[in-house]
Amino acid sequence: MANTPQAKKRIRRNERRAEINGARVGRIRTFVKKVEAALAAGDKPAATTALAAVQPELARGVAKGVLHKNTASRKFARLTKRLSALA
Repeated sequence: MANTPQAKKRIRRNERRAEINGARVGRIRTFVKKVEAALAAGDKPAATTALAAVQPELARGVAKGVLHKNTASRKFARLTKRLSALA
């Protein structure tokens, strides 16, 4: 258990950050799922607009430190590849 004031403060801070970061990751997942749903339906225009919305969300996740740069790049590349294969 934390004994020092600094350690107690870190525990409080980590709990707050975990909640915020979890919400960020959930938001990114929602955007990705919209693209995947459009791809599954075969709706290329909807998938294109959804993919355009995913890219800045992934970049923001990287900037905020909730996603690794390569993870975001990989997700975007795979979605783009699936979109180009749709036609």
